[in-house]
Amino acid sequence: MDAHIRIEPWTDMSGRRLRRLEPDPLISVVPGCNGGAVTRTQYYTATTVDGYIATEDNSLRWLFEVEGADGEASEGFGPFFSQVGAFAMGATTYEWVREHESAVMWRDAYGDTPCWVFTTRDLPSIEGANLHFVRGDVRPVHRTMAEAAGGRNIWLVGGGELVGAFADAGLLDELILSVAPVTLGAGAPLLPRVLTSKRLRLTSVRQSGQFASLTYEVGPPAE
Repeated sequence: MDAHIRIEPWTDMSGRRLRRLEPDPLISVVPGCNGGAVTRTQYYTATTVDGYIATEDNSLRWLFEVEGADGEASEGFGPFFSQVGAFAMGATTYEWVREHESAVMWRDAYGDTPCWVFTTRDLPSIEGANLHFVRGDVRPVHRTMAEAAGGRNIWLVGGGELVGAFADAGLLDELILSVAPVTLGAGAPLLPRVLTSKRLRLTSVRQSGQFASLTYEVGPPAE
């Protein structure tokens, strides 16, 4: 039986084809001062208990072997992506997706939502995908993504080093982690940065089968 614990927030995801769903009432939209929605930059991903998002050879087999992985993906990711207006990923993540998903699968999962791919080398495109290949400082790219999102959220797909760059710049608002009952011992780390409890506050806990979904608000870097 699924359990959900809602914690009031503080004041101031994958590689499989997924369908879009209507917004989940448990996923809040933060109102802006003008009554409109505020774009939030979110890192949504599956992770092992010991904090890895892929094996050392960038495999996700460990995730797909977990009982109920498809259900967790549909129930968690669909409502999440329904509020995404732009997303970004690193070159390694993009290459994995391109290798394992067809152009049709990309369109079914992401539609025409624009995606920014951070890379230092030339990469082949995906037919019909709304892709922008970029490099360098994440800050100007984030501004462009926020404009494109039109008040919806920005999803950081990964990997962890790219998300770390956004966190370093104070541009990461939320971590949404789907924790699987797996340990790898080594691999691609979830987020290769030091974020102490001064920057992280737990806002939501949800059980979905074998997965524990944890949501954290992320505060700004120390001055």
